[in-house]
Amino acid sequence: MSLPAMPPVPAHFQTFLAFDYGLKRTGVAVGNRMLRTATGQPTIKAEGAARLEQAAARVREWQPDALVVGVPFHPDGASHDNTVRARKFARQLAAQLKKPVYEVDERYSTTEALAGGAGDPDAGAACIILEQFLRSLE
Repeated sequence: MSLPAMPPVPAHFQTFLAFDYGLKRTGVAVGNRMLRTATGQPTIKAEGAARLEQAAARVREWQPDALVVGVPFHPDGASHDNTVRARKFARQLAAQLKKPVYEVDERYSTTEALAGGAGDPDAGAACIILEQFLRSLE
């Protein structure tokens, strides 16, 4: 006996998982479209394939409708090495997890998280990235 297909999630109930990509640490936050707020999750302290596997484990745990990845730029908007790395991470997530991945300009998110007193600046930055994305939705 198979279960009937689940109806699509109404837009206002959509959940998102955000990542603040970093070379050694990747901040994580979860939030939903209705409340337009984000909650920091434990930071991923891994590199390379281990980072991607831990990110995939978070996606399996939270079952978000889509993912958000912060992409860093220089203050003038120019790309740099971490811009390329964050975009590659976003492409890897999309390919492996088959979920929509949205990129958000994350300039100054860590600085803002630190200024706001975040105990974990990586998770704080992921919250800022996700809340910025949620505010951009209609």
